[in-house]
Amino acid sequence: MLQVYQNYIYSLFIKKFILITFIFFCVIVIINFFEEIKFSEKYGTEIYYTVYLSLINAPSSIFEIFPFIFLITVKFFYLNLVDKDELAIFNSNGISNFKIVSILSIIAGMLGVVLLLFFYSFSSNLKSKYLEIKNRYSNTNEYLAVVNDDGLWIKEEIDQNLYIIHAEKIDKNQLKSITITGTDKNYNHKNTISAESANIVSKNWKLNNVSILNDSGNRTNLENYDYNSSFNGEIISNLFSNLNSLNIYELHNLSNSYLKIGYSNTDIKIHLNKIYSMPLFYILMTVLGFIIINKLKKIKSKFFVVIFGISVSVIVYYLNYFSSVLGNKGALPIYLSVWLPLLILFLICNIGILKINEN
Repeated sequence: MLQVYQNYIYSLFIKKFILITFIFFCVIVIINFFEEIKFSEKYGTEIYYTVYLSLINAPSSIFEIFPFIFLITVKFFYLNLVDKDELAIFNSNGISNFKIVSILSIIAGMLGVVLLLFFYSFSSNLKSKYLEIKNRYSNTNEYLAVVNDDGLWIKEEIDQNLYIIHAEKIDKNQLKSITITGTDKNYNHKNTISAESANIVSKNWKLNNVSILNDSGNRTNLENYDYNSSFNGEIISNLFSNLNSLNIYELHNLSNSYLKIGYSNTDIKIHLNKIYSMPLFYILMTVLGFIIINKLKKIKSKFFVVIFGISVSVIVYYLNYFSSVLGNKGALPIYLSVWLPLLILFLICNIGILKINEN
């Protein structure tokens, strides 16, 4: 059975966590709202869509900043104990700072697992809905683009005609084994273009070793052929770049599909490892926050605490960012690019905990 002081620490930390998360959520919604107003003015959407889009996009942003919410939470948790002289009472009754930070680590770890299993799926589903709505308004041409085990599939509408594009392999700006089926809006067949490969650096695709079958059944073979598309390599890549809109199951499926069509799944591996590392990240940020505020315990200003916490968060963010960039560029192994910043944080926290324990 949990002791009374443990229950108190659990409940106080969770209350602070919920409060600070709610504050950040409100701030993000307000920021999103002003961004969505520009979108609303451009495409003439209703005002309720602006509010709706602001709300459903916020959980994904919240998930990304949870590590820093944990850091700020533990600072306010500590200040609350100090303001009420509860920390001194704990210490005088044999409950050391090391014991308190150990309990906080357990809470952070448990919350991390819950957020990973449930909140991430919830936020990714909302992000997917958000992108679906934005794409519906912001694209003048109807299109559909998916990657599955059979390769890349694209449906696009150009000049009142529909085109179904299938490529078995994709390598950055190169498509391999391509079939382009053209129909009118009533799906009456017009022609089928088959090509060995295509350069898609620009929207004017350069097809090689081409065979064209028209609606009369006549076939024409060409060495080169230009196909004007709504897409290029960069646009296709960006269609699948927002990995926050996919849950863990969908990310694994997409990763396997990428491998089968020869497309790099490095971004997905890094993203998955970041998700899996989050519970540990939350624990380390909680410990780091406790160590920092313990060293600054003489400073009572909560404003300074927030500013200092944000400063530390920015440093940690850029440490993670540059490590991920090195992983994407191949300068660091994928797993090391994600876990190296956490290892550095772990060593820093260990040193800090040892000093807390000595005191």
